[in-house]
Amino acid sequence: MNPERARHLRDQERGMHRPHPLAPQAGTRKHREIRFCKLKQDQLVADAIALLSSLPHLEVAPGTLPNGVSVWYEISDHCMEGLEKLLEDRGFHLENTLYCKLIRALVYFTEETQRRNMVQPERLIKKSHEVYSQAWEHHPHGDKDETPLELREYK
Repeated sequence: MNPERARHLRDQERGMHRPHPLAPQAGTRKHREIRFCKLKQDQLVADAIALLSSLPHLEVAPGTLPNGVSVWYEISDHCMEGLEKLLEDRGFHLENTLYCKLIRALVYFTEETQRRNMVQPERLIKKSHEVYSQAWEHHPHGDKDETPLELREYK
């Protein structure tokens, strides 16, 4: 049994499902992996786990990689950008490869969009249909008979 399989079984037993941190995750519960620079990784991971464990509504575990930390949170309580900003302010150095920067930017964007959409009022589909129908009736759309009334033939 390899370490990844052992972590998977452990997380399943604890009820902490670990989807791939970069896979699309529906809903408001997110699982992300924060990766650190590979220098002094043992100390960094232990210190980061201790710091992040003190935050409310955040579950923390060692990551799938030796220089990573896995976090689970509700999007309404935390966001990846905030967690990484906290770690950077405390002196932690995140991995700065191009791949990590791209993934980080994508995650920041999607979480920000999801948080913004959560506070928007829900659209009423029936009402919006009525609005469009009324606008269509008042808009010149070309299905009108241009023949004057006196020239029309009525049977």
